[in-house]
Amino acid sequence: MAAINREDVAHLAQLAHIEMSDDELDRMANELAVIVDSVKSVSEAAGDDIPATSHPIPLTNVMREDVVGHVLTAEEALSGAPDAQDGRFKVPAILEES
Repeated sequence: MAAINREDVAHLAQLAHIEMSDDELDRMANELAVIVDSVKSVSEAAGDDIPATSHPIPLTNVMREDVVGHVLTAEEALSGAPDAQDGRFKVPAILEES
């Protein structure tokens, strides 16, 4: 089993100001132990002769030129709006002003 136990989870929960029941602490400790064991097994499988990768397929030319295309004028953008005022979309207020 991994080096994460119930006391570690309780300590982390306290630091994060998270209240956890005894059942939650036990369940979380088991779940985290499985995750740590899985990472450990993957780390053991990857040897020094295997380069680290961030993507399974090599990516090239992932950036495109920033070309300005057709843009709407303010009038065109507001033409389909249900309500507009002073060249802006007018929407119902959702906060009360005090």
